Formats: sequence, C-alpha cells, structure tokens
Amino acid sequence: MKKGDIVWTLVLAALIAILVVPTTHDVFMKFTTAHPYAGGFVKFSILATMGELLAIRIVAGGWIIPKGAIYRAAIWGFLGMAIVLIFDMFASGVMAALSKGLLPGKGSKFAFAFFTSAIMNVTFAPTMMAFHRITDTFIDSKYEGSSTNIGDVVRRIDWAGFVSFVILKTVPIFWIPAHTITFLLPPEYRVLVAAMLSMALGLILAFAKKKAQKTQLNEVTN
Repeated sequence: MKKGDIVWTLVLAALIAILVVPTTHDVFMKFTTAHPYAGGFVKFSILATMGELLAIRIVAGGWIIPKGAIYRAAIWGFLGMAIVLIFDMFASGVMAALSKGLLPGKGSKFAFAFFTSAIMNVTFAPTMMAFHRITDTFIDSKYEGSSTNIGDVVRRIDWAGFVSFVILKTVPIFWIPAHTITFLLPPEYRVLVAAMLSMALGLILAFAKKKAQKTQLNEVTN
C-alpha cells in the first residue's frame, strides 16, 4: 500500500468518524440544517474530489493531484449547492404530482422515492454532468496552454463516450436506484447521502474522462 493510499483512507475514515460519533454528528447536522448551501458546498467539494483522486489512482496507477485542483473542488462545491436546491424542488414537485394523481402511487413512499429519483436523473443529472465535463475540460485546456474558447473546449470532449457510458449506463443502472434509496430516507439525511454518493460521481466522471483520453491517445498513435 502506497503512502497516498494510507492518506486517502485516513481522510475517509476521519470523515466517517465525524458522521458516526454522536457529538460531532449532532454538530454537523445542526450546521448543515442551519446553513444548507454552505453544507452542500463543503460536503461535495471534499467527497467528490476524493472520488476524482481515487479514479486517477485507479487509471494512472498512482496518486496524482490534477492541475487546478482548487478550481475543480470549487466547481464540485457549486454543484453541491445546486443539488441542495434541486433535491427539494424535485421532491416537492413529485409529491404534488402524486397528490393530484398526475403520477401513480399516491401515498406510497416507494413511488415518491422512485419517481423523484427517475425524473431528476433523466432531466437534471445529464445537464449537471455535462456542465462538469465542460468546466473540467476548460481547466485542463487552461493549464495545458490550449485554447479556452468555449467552442474549442466543447469539441475536445468525447460526447459519444459521455452519452454511451455516463448517461445511458450509469444513470439507469446506478444513479436511479441509488437516489431511490436516498429519497426513502428522512429529508435531513438525503443531501448527506447524496454527498457520499458524490464520491462515486467524482470517480465515475473522472474514470470516464481518463478512459476517453486513453482511447483518443491510442487512436492518434495507431
């Protein structure tokens, strides 16, 4: 086990301890309840970044801190703030639709959780993940000295791979089931669990990006 593996594991263990130990758990929950946007920023900027670092570790075989790591973490934090709002919006909207009979399963907790997850993941999630891919590629271009013109940045992205893997595979197979479970939980725990899942999101998006870069490199060399 490399030194980086130990550090990453210790950081994760420390975060879990904060959530498990009653005293720190209560402080954490009070803070995120009183300051939901700040809580969303902190949770997502840390956990999603850890997921990205783990993906790079898996793909590259070593721990590499990507250039512009602070900017990348800030973008994850911004997305975390957006998710705090989006969770409430979709949950409230689905609840209203169920009560009016616009969706089947009125009074069913599972129907509420499933429809909230499914609708959110087929509408908001692709936009959010595409936004992240564009900002990530922009940061790469900036530090590589390449053009940061938005048209050039968008053209650099492997959209076919993004759609075929990130959207068409991870959304139905992973995200809809995962968020269905999330919306079965009490409201105060949903964003917290979503933040934990953001580690998986960071890992998935970084892995897909690295995979696409390797494919493009192989095409150039062959």
